[in-house]
Amino acid sequence: MRPEPSQRINRKALSVWRIAAVLNGLFYIALFAGFWFVQQFFDTPWWLIAAATGLLVLFLVASIFIFPSLQWKRWRYEVHEHEIDIQRGIFIKRRTLIPMVRVQHVDTKQGPILKKYHLSTVTISTAATIHEIPALDEEQADTLRDYISRLARVTEDDV
Repeated sequence: MRPEPSQRINRKALSVWRIAAVLNGLFYIALFAGFWFVQQFFDTPWWLIAAATGLLVLFLVASIFIFPSLQWKRWRYEVHEHEIDIQRGIFIKRRTLIPMVRVQHVDTKQGPILKKYHLSTVTISTAATIHEIPALDEEQADTLRDYISRLARVTEDDV
């Protein structure tokens, strides 16, 4: 069996993912507030609102504090001469091998939260889909993008 990839994403990814989870959580809190408001006008059992509150708190704690740590521990990547190896997943570990001959183009992207932490995401496009290596230092992301692009051109010329 092939060893797992050795490169890790930046540890600042934890903060980025937690901020994203808080923003997502605000949506669920608004949904819960709407549920509570509707519940006040109808004769529904008290345990229903208590169960919804418990599930919301459990979901928020897991998505803000537990899942980002688990996700960061699993996220790894490695770029070889003929392929890119990506590993990710929390409960189900996924490994993806992207042959260099299939790489069509490579981009970096950066939203406002990533920009605040000086991080970028490298996106690798193939004919089938787009793969991402998230939360790399800006300079590291640019270097990796250029390196993959160069390897993809060399592989394409060899075929």
